[in-house]
Amino acid sequence: MESFKRLMAFAKPFSRFWPGYLVLSIFSVIFGVLNYALIGPLITVLFDPSNIKQQLVVPEFSLTPEYFQELFRYGLTYIMQDFGVLKALMFVCGIFIFASFLSNLTRYLSQRILVNMRTYIMLNIRRALFNKISSLNVGYFSDQKKGDILSCISNDVTEVQNGVANSFHVLFREPLLIIGFLVGLFYMSPRLTLVTLLTLPFSAIVIGRISRYLKRKAVETQSLMGRIVTHFEEAISGIRIIKAFNAQNYVNASFEKTNVEHRESSMAMFNRQELASPLSEFLGITVAAAVLFYGGWLQIHGQLGMGIPEFVVYISFYWRVLEPAKAMSNAYASIQRGMVSGNRLFAILDVDNPVKESAAPVEIKEFKEGIEFRGVNFAYAQEPVLKDINLVIPRGRTVAIVGPSGGGKSTMADMLPRFYDVTGGEILLDGRNIKEYSMESLISLMGIVTQEAILFNDSVYNNITFGMENVSREDVINAAKVANAHNFIMEMENGYDTNIGDRGTKLSGGQRQRLAIARAVLKNPPILILDEATSALDTESERLVQDALNNLMKNRTSIVIAHRLSTIQNADEIVVLQKGEIIERGKHNELLNNKGLYSHLCELQNFK
Repeated sequence: MESFKRLMAFAKPFSRFWPGYLVLSIFSVIFGVLNYALIGPLITVLFDPSNIKQQLVVPEFSLTPEYFQELFRYGLTYIMQDFGVLKALMFVCGIFIFASFLSNLTRYLSQRILVNMRTYIMLNIRRALFNKISSLNVGYFSDQKKGDILSCISNDVTEVQNGVANSFHVLFREPLLIIGFLVGLFYMSPRLTLVTLLTLPFSAIVIGRISRYLKRKAVETQSLMGRIVTHFEEAISGIRIIKAFNAQNYVNASFEKTNVEHRESSMAMFNRQELASPLSEFLGITVAAAVLFYGGWLQIHGQLGMGIPEFVVYISFYWRVLEPAKAMSNAYASIQRGMVSGNRLFAILDVDNPVKESAAPVEIKEFKEGIEFRGVNFAYAQEPVLKDINLVIPRGRTVAIVGPSGGGKSTMADMLPRFYDVTGGEILLDGRNIKEYSMESLISLMGIVTQEAILFNDSVYNNITFGMENVSREDVINAAKVANAHNFIMEMENGYDTNIGDRGTKLSGGQRQRLAIARAVLKNPPILILDEATSALDTESERLVQDALNNLMKNRTSIVIAHRLSTIQNADEIVVLQKGEIIERGKHNELLNNKGLYSHLCELQNFK
């Protein structure tokens, strides 16, 4: 119930939907009840016209069902006396059609409001999900399976729409119908109606047990769907490795196991869901048979209190109660599945982001002094990654961070733009803890080029200007020239307007990296973070990219993470990290002469 309320909260402000919907729904119910109430007069005119009053007496006004009933009989009597039975039949049929038209018109208009509300809810859910995901820290995505996240965004959102949003009309309009027709039933025969209501708890218990089963199965099915999406994502992203190792049979078998489990779980859930509708119909017909029997018993003993036309109307009312009741039982089963998906969505929306902005963030406009790591510690869960890091990087200096893999180099760099927050110590920028700055202004001072150039399925121009506004084409071209990218861009089919494919697959590794560098050049940040920007390139591409990086690093404060030590010989300071601790620091020649880990790494790369 709490999850349902939270989903409904995405429709706020409610005032734009509920007043109009409720008014139209009430009128739809009134006209619907009236439509079925006219069956009695219609049967009377057809088969027993003598039963209609022959004395014209205008009823005295009162807001009671009896007044409107007598008023209708007065009009019907008037027409029969002056125009005959055929005209009276036309009169009844005309009102019958008009009431049906008004009932369905108001129902359609109320559904239009609900459609507006449903699409508005889904718009807000998707917006909230995307905003949440884009705001989460990098560590969250390291701990989660991408397939589970993608499944939640696609399948679970769709399931919420199908199972919950599309059932709103059943939950809000159908109860009005039931109330309207029950009022009519009680008005016509309280005793007979009370007997029928005594059977409802039994039906509710049966449907409730089915719904609880569906909820359990929906949890299992949605979890398996997340694993299926993970299989697809891994197969697409790792297709080269799969083929290179002839691993098709292995990945196919792994996928087939999950796929079969999902089928079996889905089949069990859908079979039970399909049971809800025929079971509710069977229970309804059983109760209807009991009503007919009890009504017949009352008639035999002269206690029914209504004629044949009225009893036909009563039975019609009763069937109209069964239809929305059946629809509600089916909707309840769908909602149980939808709420499971809703809970999975809320599991993402409720994630606590450990990287929080200060309550009163400070805007930093420019970088003036330097960066300091003061007693910095960091751990993933309980596993220490950085231990008591102390490092000062004055403005305009280039500091290289080297060391064996897993030593904490990338983590150390990721802490500066607050992809992660320190678990001990502090990082200062211009003498102030970076946690005191606003996230946006802090990151605006930094340009980041990683080992894997992150590009998007868009044009060259839009990838270079990514996240930047009011950029002139001339500035983009100049940035591409600085990054040694202009020449190969102009050789492409549409130049800067050429689409580069998913993650830039239409480009070589060196071309992708130079586009990423052009993006950093265009941003023109005072602080530059280069995370193994050339380690995945061939010799020719590395030379072009290194030239571009040298152009980019001029007059900037640079933090360079490198495995290829030949690229950082000219750094102002080289910091050697091992197992999260700084074990050496100094210039290239100093560290070589120390004969420590740095010298050993250089020997392994056959260069001094």
